[in-house]
Amino acid sequence: MGVVLGLYCSGTLLLAAIAAVPLGRARLGSIAVYAACLAVSLVALINALAALLGLAPASDAVLPIGLPWLGAHFRLDPLAAFFLIVVDLGGAAASLFALGYGRHEPAPRRVLPFYAAFLAGMNLTVLADDAFSFLLSWEFMSLTSWALVMAHHRERDNARAGYVYLVMASFGTLALLLAFGLLAGPAGAYGFDAIRAAHPGETAVALVLILALLGAGSKAGLVPLHVWLPLAHPAAPSHVSALMSGVMTKVAIYGFVRIAFDLLGAPGWWAGMTVLVLGGITAVMGVLYALMEHDLKRLLAYHTVENIGIIFIGLGLSLAFRADGMILAAALALTAALFHVLNHSLFKSLLFLGSGAVLAATGERNMDRLGGLIRRMPRTAFAFLIGCVAISALPPLNGFVSEWLTFQAILLSPDLAQWGLRIASVSVGALLALSAALAAACFVKAYGISFLGRPRSESAARAREVDAWSTGTMILLAALCLLAGILPGFVIDALAPLARPLVGANLPAQSAMSWLTIVPIAASRSSYNGLLVFLFIASSGGLAAFAIHRLASRTLRRAPPWDCGFPEPSPFAQYSSVSFAQPIRRVFGSVVFRAREAVTMPAPGDARPALLAVTLRDPAWDAIVAPVARAVGFAAERMNYLQFLTIRRYLSLVFAALVAILLILAIWQ
Repeated sequence: MGVVLGLYCSGTLLLAAIAAVPLGRARLGSIAVYAACLAVSLVALINALAALLGLAPASDAVLPIGLPWLGAHFRLDPLAAFFLIVVDLGGAAASLFALGYGRHEPAPRRVLPFYAAFLAGMNLTVLADDAFSFLLSWEFMSLTSWALVMAHHRERDNARAGYVYLVMASFGTLALLLAFGLLAGPAGAYGFDAIRAAHPGETAVALVLILALLGAGSKAGLVPLHVWLPLAHPAAPSHVSALMSGVMTKVAIYGFVRIAFDLLGAPGWWAGMTVLVLGGITAVMGVLYALMEHDLKRLLAYHTVENIGIIFIGLGLSLAFRADGMILAAALALTAALFHVLNHSLFKSLLFLGSGAVLAATGERNMDRLGGLIRRMPRTAFAFLIGCVAISALPPLNGFVSEWLTFQAILLSPDLAQWGLRIASVSVGALLALSAALAAACFVKAYGISFLGRPRSESAARAREVDAWSTGTMILLAALCLLAGILPGFVIDALAPLARPLVGANLPAQSAMSWLTIVPIAASRSSYNGLLVFLFIASSGGLAAFAIHRLASRTLRRAPPWDCGFPEPSPFAQYSSVSFAQPIRRVFGSVVFRAREAVTMPAPGDARPALLAVTLRDPAWDAIVAPVARAVGFAAERMNYLQFLTIRRYLSLVFAALVAILLILAIWQ
């Protein structure tokens, strides 16, 4: 029943996408489409929850479509159920937000059909149980999200963002196609059950893992395959940005987990080391990229790169522990990674929706043109603050718990057998600690520049709170961030059905611990109680507020702020996002980003303002993407003559290609 209901939900979303074409003309058309997406996402969410919690058994279905000898296989098992929860919870939140935000959409007919189809594509990708259905759904998800990125194609840089995204999406699909081709082998066993039973050799396992990292990693945003992400996510409408960053990247994580932990069997320790190192580099590079940004949505997009790195750190540790037979440690690392998948979906969706609210109220994404919004948009400011605290991994919110669990797994790494893994684990632990500290600094900057101080522009000064649908959605996501942080034991127990089949063990039951304490390994090593931390913070904060407002003197005292003797009423005297990040940019940027600062200082008596120009270079773009793009362009120009061949030469070319394919098949078998 579970998988059938999931397919019905996906089919209903596809019907909603078709109906959205004529409904886009109607005044209430967007409300109807988003309301339908909300209802279907909630049904699919409840269905997935039932499957994850064991209220419904794992189920599968075969449809008479797809490859003639294969059909289309779909399955709802605990792994698919968990990622469907992430997909449909994010889809429900984005649809609820869009009920109000959608009224500001200048081109609804370019968004509505592809929005519903995008949700359907993500659901079908997770449900797919054979390589053909998975790749078809994956490509459908990519193309619909590309159409959403191009919805505002006339705006500056959006066309370039769409082009880069399409190229990277095609590259990722090609890598996954080759990976599944190697897994299927000469017999063409594309069903996941047949692939599990195939047991490929070590060389094939290594190639498949590399291709899976390239394919899923490019969609998730692993460095150096992240170049499309800071371009595409800000270009899309804000509720779509929340889906792409908070949800679609998790579908990519699902693809990697399905291949590396389920279909491949048990790769060697080198696989864990590769994933672990890539995750550590991605986490630090992502947060450094974010610190350099002054565009609020691009900053959030780069922080997606950082959090994807944190997730891959947990996955890499789990692969390494499983290869060395440390099953309980593998379960801990996998649980930490999957917990962070859920957490990132919650707080990143919240932050992108908050940036959408700011954009709707001010028309600005540049933080240096915001400021003072805490007075004009208090509900948005409160919800955005919760998201900033959560993504900064501060207790008692959810981001802290999953990163704390990841650190607990790292502390078990000295028991690994390989010296290389021990050194890599300790080094990645240091990188994770650095990224956590830099993330806190980054969101002090993002929140302080955007919401505190005085307005830096007329649009910020005129800002007003957004509609109730939008603020209600953000408050709901903020509440979920708090609940997952103070009651993490229930989430950990819900993840047990995933860990057991993937690594052979799961963490002990946590929800039965006294005072809802979580003890991932043993109480003698470490424990954490989010509820007590929350109660302490709430009580001490409440007592401090009571003492200030009730016990202190009621005399009103005002004085001008200390201004170093230079009173300046202009808001431009405040810190800007560029000046806030300057110390970190000078420490890391000159090496990592080749940062350069050019100061234009007018001569004495010249009334023109001084100017500071900062230039940054993306090493991944310069070293990898740009040379490949030039090579592809060069090859395309040289092969252009193929369009003008005679019929005799075309037939000769087809004959040569046929002979080459037959030779490859003969050698393969």
